[in-house]
Amino acid sequence: MTNCLRAVWLITVLLFLSGCVSTSLTADVDPEVDLSSLQTFYVAKYSGDKRGTGEKIVEGLQAMGKEASFGVDQQPEEPVDVVVQYRDKWMWDITMYMLELNIELRDGQTNYKFASGQSNRTSLARRSAQEMIREVLDKIFGVETAAGEDQ
Repeated sequence: MTNCLRAVWLITVLLFLSGCVSTSLTADVDPEVDLSSLQTFYVAKYSGDKRGTGEKIVEGLQAMGKEASFGVDQQPEEPVDVVVQYRDKWMWDITMYMLELNIELRDGQTNYKFASGQSNRTSLARRSAQEMIREVLDKIFGVETAAGEDQ
């Protein structure tokens, strides 16, 4: 009888924990915009960024072969193709982790928002900030991820 109770308890715990695993990855891109033609990006610092997310977005764009810079002003001093705005949300669960990341791409001249992407990952599905940035940028730019990666 004790083994049966343990099995029921274990199944209950596993079912409870599976409800704590949640991921969401979305992107919305204006089909009239040719993303491959965009080469210069300026990442505008989000006022609530305390963990260097903006600089990591620059690194992610540079890894994609784009020219990217970072600054605290909302508009760059030099003309660029794209102004990148972002918002990150962090939570505590044993350690700090990024719960949500939103990235918007805006025309550098008109401020028109032509693309946005969002990743949301709960504690048990967490990834590093760099991985979440990469998955949002990949989703926006239509880059296929490696087989077997969860979305």
